[in-house]
Amino acid sequence: MSKPNAVLKTWQALSGKPGGKWLFSQAISRKAPYFATVKPRFETVESGRTVLTAQKRRAVHNHIGTFHAIAICNMAEAAMGIAAEATLPATHRWLPKSMTVRYLKKAETDLKAVATIDPATVYGSEGFELPVAVDVFDTRGEKVFDAVITIWVTPKKKS
Repeated sequence: MSKPNAVLKTWQALSGKPGGKWLFSQAISRKAPYFATVKPRFETVESGRTVLTAQKRRAVHNHIGTFHAIAICNMAEAAMGIAAEATLPATHRWLPKSMTVRYLKKAETDLKAVATIDPATVYGSEGFELPVAVDVFDTRGEKVFDAVITIWVTPKKKS
């Protein structure tokens, strides 16, 4: 396996320290401000898998008081993005290409998003599509949403 990229190195440096997961989550939300709308809290970041949680609060409610569908999409994209960063070698970059989602039931509680990538599918010196699965669960462990976010992966241009 290649050396960890900056996101994975930062997670490894911070996550075991008091307040480290919070600090990491704040840094990600600062780098990608739209993620801050759901106030993600990253719980696990490793090659092939990222877990984050978000609290159900008024700012993410829809008109019936449940987690808004697009807020859940935002959670899914945050989990996918950090999973991609933690899994891909530092020599590659990615861009979202498509997102297919299913809303399975009302999201009435805090939520947990789990993004997974099979590291064995990460390959190539040319561009390739990479599907990232994201499942979102309520506090009862019931799946309320799932998605496949396809990203386009290419080697970074040499400067």
